[in-house]
Amino acid sequence: MSKYYYLVAGLPELTLEDSKLSYTVADFKTELYPALSEDDKKLVDLFYLKFDNANVLKLLKDKDAAIDPRGNYSSEELAEYISQLKDGDEVSDSVFPSYLSTFISEYFSLPAEEGFLHEDRLAALYYAYAMECGNQFVSSWFGFNLTINNILVALTARKFKLDIAPLIVGDTEVCEALRTSNARDFGLGTEVDYLEQLVKISETEELVDRERKLDQLRWNWMEEATFFDYFTVERLFVFLLQLEMIERWITLDKEKGNQLFRSIIAALKDEVQIPAEFR
Repeated sequence: MSKYYYLVAGLPELTLEDSKLSYTVADFKTELYPALSEDDKKLVDLFYLKFDNANVLKLLKDKDAAIDPRGNYSSEELAEYISQLKDGDEVSDSVFPSYLSTFISEYFSLPAEEGFLHEDRLAALYYAYAMECGNQFVSSWFGFNLTINNILVALTARKFKLDIAPLIVGDTEVCEALRTSNARDFGLGTEVDYLEQLVKISETEELVDRERKLDQLRWNWMEEATFFDYFTVERLFVFLLQLEMIERWITLDKEKGNQLFRSIIAALKDEVQIPAEFR
């Protein structure tokens, strides 16, 4: 296992309340990434793939769309892979992640079902791919986020008396419990030790406060999960996650944040056709 004494010792201390950053996710890619071992680069690539996911979705809808430069692949590379997969050709897993090839091939070959969200399918494939990475912490991080997202979706669906099962993403035991259980805690009271926290967070009406509480839950989880990892790739991965979280908050002042989250909720309501009396 590689140790990164010099790299970690030089990292700035971060808190979720930081309002300025002297360092960015893009800086990490240019300055620290080249110093990692090949195996550790593959782990860090999993983080940056979130930007590639968004870029692929954009380019499938509009081949000339501007993409987020923080991804692992340029717009030219993505356009080439999309073109190959559209034509039915294969793209080697050594140059392009298998889950993205699967998603793009499905996008062109399978008819979209009513109510089917491509974002959900891509998220499910991404989480499953990342959870197979072989690193305990990174795998657990993606599993943790999958669980959070699904529980929040299930709580919202239950509140609006919607069918929960089709809204759950992924194929874990927690996913199955959320799809099938009628219990108040979905039968997960002992399985998910932060369930009550999530219930309280889901009841927070101020959407920016709610998002902040979710990020605080994530922040605390990763700090605890890597408490004994001092100079490892896990500590670098956490730094990257925290950096991106702070970057996002710095770009969102409260008013803009409220507008953004209200528009997201409005779009979600339209997609799941929540009855008017509950809006």
